[in-house]
Amino acid sequence: MAPADTPVARLADERVDHRFKGLPPDAEGRTLGQLAAERRSLFTGGFTTPVLALSEDHLAHNLALLERYARRHGLAFAPHGKTSMAPRLFERQLEHGAWGITLAVPHQARVARAFGVERIFLANELVDPAALHWVAAELDRDPAFRFLCYVDSAEGVALMDEALRAAPRAPGPGATPRPVEVVIELGAGAGARTGVRSRAPFRECVALAEAVAGTGTLRLAGVAGYEGEVPEATPATVTGWLRELTALVGTLDAAGHFAELDGIVLSAGGSAWFDAVAEVFDALPALSRPVLKLLRSGAYVSHDDGHYRDVTPFRRIPEEGGLRSAFTLWAQVVSRPEPGQAFLNAGKRDAAHDLRLPEPHTVRSARDGGQRPARGLTVTGLSDQHTWLRVDAAAEPPEVGDWVGLGMSHPCTIFDRWGCVPVVEGDGTVVEFVRTFF
Repeated sequence: MAPADTPVARLADERVDHRFKGLPPDAEGRTLGQLAAERRSLFTGGFTTPVLALSEDHLAHNLALLERYARRHGLAFAPHGKTSMAPRLFERQLEHGAWGITLAVPHQARVARAFGVERIFLANELVDPAALHWVAAELDRDPAFRFLCYVDSAEGVALMDEALRAAPRAPGPGATPRPVEVVIELGAGAGARTGVRSRAPFRECVALAEAVAGTGTLRLAGVAGYEGEVPEATPATVTGWLRELTALVGTLDAAGHFAELDGIVLSAGGSAWFDAVAEVFDALPALSRPVLKLLRSGAYVSHDDGHYRDVTPFRRIPEEGGLRSAFTLWAQVVSRPEPGQAFLNAGKRDAAHDLRLPEPHTVRSARDGGQRPARGLTVTGLSDQHTWLRVDAAAEPPEVGDWVGLGMSHPCTIFDRWGCVPVVEGDGTVVEFVRTFF
C-alpha cells in the first residue's frame, strides 16, 4: 500500500457513493480505504454488475517484468500515463524504477503533478498559452520538477516562445526562470501522425534546433518519436525508422546543439515494438554527452486480452517473460430470450470496443459460485448497456443471473470508463481501489 501521507494515499479517504459504478450500495459513506480493509468478495460482498476488476497478481507481475526488462537493456522508462490516468498505478510504476511518467495533454500533466510526479514527458507539441503558463509556474515553484515536450515545426516554436515570454515568472530567490525543455519529434513517415517529415540529412530538424536555440525560453534536450506509427510496420521498417532517429540525434550532437546539456534525451517505444527500440538504442554510437534512452510503453501495466496480447514484443522474445492481462469485466446474464442468444448487462459505456469486441473467458454460477471456462460463448455486438452473447449449440448455456467474465482489448479505452476499479486477489477478495482521472 501507499505511504500514509501522500496525495495518492489520501485517495483512500474518498467516500463511497453513487459516483462509482459497481461498488456495494451498502458501503455508502464508508471511505475507499475502509471498504478495502473489509476485504469483501467481489462476487458475494455486495458489488453490483457490471463491475470492472484488476488482478493484483497480474499487476504486480507486469510491473516487475518491465522493470527487469528496462534494467537489463539499459533503458530508462517513462510509461505512458494516458493508458490508466490512475495516480496509484503511476506511483507503483515509479516504485518499480520508472524515470517519470509520459502524458499527452495538459490536463493529464496537471493530474500527475497534483499527485506528486516530478518528471513529465509530454508526447505532444504544446502550443496552448494557458498550459504553457502553468508549466512555467510549476518550473518556478518546484526546482525538482522536470518537464519535456515535443516540437515539430517552426510555427510551434514561435507560438511556444511567444506564450512563455508573456508568462508571469516567479522563480525562487536568486534563481532565473528555467527554459522549457523540448525534444524534436521525428515523424514516422508520410501519412503517419505528428512529427517532422524530413529525412537525412535532416535539414528541417537542424533548422528547428536552431529556431529553439534562438528563443531563450526553450532548450533543446534531445529527439523522440513513436515507432508505432511507421506505415506497414514490420521488424525491418520499424528498425529502419529507429535507426533514422538515432542518426538524427547524432547529427544534432555533431552540430553542437547539445553542448550545454548534462545529458541527451533519446526517446521512443510504444507497447508493440519496444524490443526493436532496445536493439537499436543499444547500438547507438557514443555521443558528446551521456544519453537518457527513454522507453514510453504504457499498456503493459494492465496488458489486455486482444490487441496487445497479439502484438506484444514478448511474443517475439518469449525468453524475456510474458505479460498477463489484468482486466476482467464482470457482467450478469439478464436475459435468454431464445436458444443460442443471451444478453449481459454491460455495454459500450462499460467495455472497450474500439479495436475488438470483448472475449468471454469465465462463467460463474449464480447458484453455487462454481466457475468454468466460457467455451462456446461469443460476443457478437454491444449496445449502450447490453452485450449480445451468442451461445453455440454444443455449449453449456449460462443461466439468467450467472456472472460472465469478459476480457477486453486496448487498455487505453478501458480505464476511461471507470472512475474506481477494485483490485482483487486470485480468489476475488478486494484489497484496494484504483481511482482514475479522465
